[in-house]
Amino acid sequence: MPYNSFPWFKEQPVSAIVNVEEQSPGHFYWPDLDVDLTEEIIEHPERFPNVAHCT
Repeated sequence: MPYNSFPWFKEQPVSAIVNVEEQSPGHFYWPDLDVDLTEEIIEHPERFPNVAHCT
C-alpha cells in the first residue's frame, strides 16, 4: 500500500499499522489510527481520491 494513496499510515508506528480489525467481510479498521478502508479501496485506490487529511 503506497503512502501516496494511503497517507494515514505514513510515519505511524508499526504496532499501529498491524493493529487492524476486519469489522465485516472486506471492511478493515485501524483503531489506533481511526482509519477504515474497504477491500475495494485498498485494491483500487485510484477510484477513491483522498479527501481526508492528517492532522
